[in-house]
Parts: sequence; structure tokens; C-alpha cells
Amino acid sequence: MKRVIGIGNALVDVMTRLNDYSILERLGYPGGSMQLVDLQESERIKSETAGFVESLTPGGSAANTVHGLAMLGMESGFIGSVGSDYVGDLFEKELKKAGVDAILKRRSSPTGTAVAMITPDSERTFATHLGAAVELSLDDISPLQMDGYHILYLEGYLIINYELVKRACETARSLGMKVAVDLASYNVVENFREQFNDLVDNYADIVFANEEEALALTGQPTEEALDNLALRCDIAVVKTGSRGSLIRRGDEKVRVGVLGVNPVDTTGAGDLYAAGFLYGLAQDEPLDICGAMGTLLAGNVIEVMGPKMDLERWKRITGEILAMGKPSGD
Repeated sequence: MKRVIGIGNALVDVMTRLNDYSILERLGYPGGSMQLVDLQESERIKSETAGFVESLTPGGSAANTVHGLAMLGMESGFIGSVGSDYVGDLFEKELKKAGVDAILKRRSSPTGTAVAMITPDSERTFATHLGAAVELSLDDISPLQMDGYHILYLEGYLIINYELVKRACETARSLGMKVAVDLASYNVVENFREQFNDLVDNYADIVFANEEEALALTGQPTEEALDNLALRCDIAVVKTGSRGSLIRRGDEKVRVGVLGVNPVDTTGAGDLYAAGFLYGLAQDEPLDICGAMGTLLAGNVIEVMGPKMDLERWKRITGEILAMGKPSGD
């Protein structure tokens, strides 16, 4: 089976359940957005939400995806940067427990945290302090670390350090790897549209986006945005929330539905969709099966709090995945 390595911001999510939108309004954060904040603002938000139920969950978009792949039995790796603190230890422990080859650089800065404020409609709004995550540098990317992998998975949040993104893509290309990119968040795309366009046009083989991100990048509605992206990369995926997802490769276009679930928290849905999709793609499954595998993982993760699922749920998922396509190793 092909192997996948991810590069992304190593973060620990502070999962916080809100009663309504009033705190978001008071803090000045649009619902469903991802805002980068400094340490002082991060501490202010944590103080404002201190009275609500919280839990610490190792997260970060690319890390969630490779964690999901590892839980499905695929060999996967992750390159990131964390602090020399207990939060960084928690992040590393969770990846290694799943079987991920965690290539982590330790820094003196604190490990990054993302306060995930979850409203009763299961929408989540992130206030992210990158901390040590942003200290990942060009020198941390080398062919030696990526050799033996077949797909590089990049989270769009890395776009703020575009030279790092280009180095990773060029290294992957030199090793004959495919490059998969998730666009991350509509407001990030709006702020870095030029860099994202360059990334899609010159490096990406597989692009994942939701409707808002696809619109922010292309200026076009969903179906047209899908067609736009598919002309610029090998495989384009646009996730359409409760209506499922659209996938296009060349002239082949597939629509995949959703699962009937009881949503609790949408955190990690896109990350786990990518995990399921890439798992299928790594086994040369057809696009509809890849999409169905992504949908299965996404549908399950939104039934739990945070981006991580318990072992019993993973066992059920793995059984269903095997029933969909070829057994692992074929």
C-alpha cells in the first residue's frame, strides 16, 4: 500500500462547547471562521470561555488526516514543530499511539493551541495561536524524511510560509510523489489567494476544498469551481456539507451523498474526509469508493466531540472500509 506523509501546524485543540453565539459576537469572531491570534489574544479567549466545558485534544489539520490514515492501518508520517512542554508531549504521544511516524522539531516557544468554540448547531470557530508550529523552517524539510512515501499531504494553513510550502512540494516532486492539498479555511484563502493559485497551478495533484473555500479561490459557485479546479490539477474534490461532495478527474465527475448521523461537532470532518479519500486512492479504488470512504470517516467524526474517535468506533469503521473496497495490501 502507498504511504502518506503530512506536513502541517502541530496544534492541540481546546474544545469548548458554547451555549449560543453571544460569546463569539462579544469576541468579534465570525461563526465558522479560523482566525490567527497572538498569545495575549489566545489567553483572553481562554479566559472568556473558562466557564464552559473544555477538553484538550491533539489536532492540527494535516495531523488529524495522517492520524486517521494510521488508524485505518496505513503507514503514515507527520512533520511539524512543537514546544518542549507537556502540550507538545501530548501531541507526540497521540500520534505515536496511532502508529504515525512523528517527525517533530522541539522549540522553546509553547506548543500551538487552537481554541475551538463549538455552538449548539455543531459549527466550530477557531482562534489559533500557532506558537511553536510556525517555527517549522526550510531546514526542517529534507528528502531523507520524505523518501519512501508516495503522497505528500499539505494543509492550507501552512500558506503563511509559502517558501516552506514550495520547498516541500519541490522535494516531493524530486522523489516522484503526488501532492495533495487541503485549502484549509475560506478566510485564509481570501487572504492568500495569489499563493493558493500558484500552489494549485504549479504543484498540486489533488485539491480538497469546501464550497466556501472553492468560491474564495475561484470566484465561482460550486459546480463551476469544481470544473475550474479539475482543469488545474488531477483530482478536485469540493465538499458540500449536508449535500455530500463532488469529485472530478478529467472528464469523470462523481457525486457522493452523506451518512445519516447525529452531529455533535464538525471539528475534523474535512480532515477525516481527506483521510478516507486518500486511503481509497492509495489502493487505486474508483473515485466513488474514495468519496464514500471519506464520507464514512467524516460522518463518524462529527458524532463525537473533537477530531479523535475511540477504538471501538474505529473498529467498526475499518470493517466497513474493508467491505467497500480491496482488502489492505492488495
